[in-house]
Amino acid sequence: MKKRDIIVILLMGIILAGISFLYDSGIIKFISLLRNDFLDYVFLSVTFASNVFIIFFFLTSLFLWNENKRRWVLPLWLTSFMAVGISYLLKVFVARPRPFQAESISVLQIAFHFMKDNFNTWNFSFPSFQAVLVFSALPILNKEFKKFKYIWLVFALLVACSRIYFGVHYLSDVLIGAVIGYMIGYLIVLVEEKHKIGFKIMRKLKLIK
Repeated sequence: MKKRDIIVILLMGIILAGISFLYDSGIIKFISLLRNDFLDYVFLSVTFASNVFIIFFFLTSLFLWNENKRRWVLPLWLTSFMAVGISYLLKVFVARPRPFQAESISVLQIAFHFMKDNFNTWNFSFPSFQAVLVFSALPILNKEFKKFKYIWLVFALLVACSRIYFGVHYLSDVLIGAVIGYMIGYLIVLVEEKHKIGFKIMRKLKLIK
């Protein structure tokens, strides 16, 4: 993907997030009306799969499996750590209440039962940490797994939708989270391509030739 296209996509994401911010309340209330047993379990399954440790070990294994792709393991780790750190700092700084705390909607109880510890740790709504994390991997996957990146994109969109569906994030939370995550991954790719830090370290460790 060309740099110009990426800039256009990111700008569109920011504009859409700005617009959605004006209508967040109405959108989250409308989405809550669409809840049903089938979607409950679909999105709950997506939530389990989006656990930070599952994602971390899955993607690490994916890149370690092929020697030619191992140079991207360290950039992938750095991307994940930056996603965690930036999300946490923004949450504390913005301190936006979650929809089920601020609006007249309820969090889906089955989701709250499994994710209540997550809410205690990441107490605020903006941005969606899961959205930042899953979208941050896209630029790196685009480098080495061009077909798989489309599957990951679908997964990332489902993760983002699940956060709104459960009433734990607003639409603007996940849109900005997606933009932030993608920008983190994209910048890490640029640094690795220019300085080859991951390649040099993996070569010293004799994990690649």
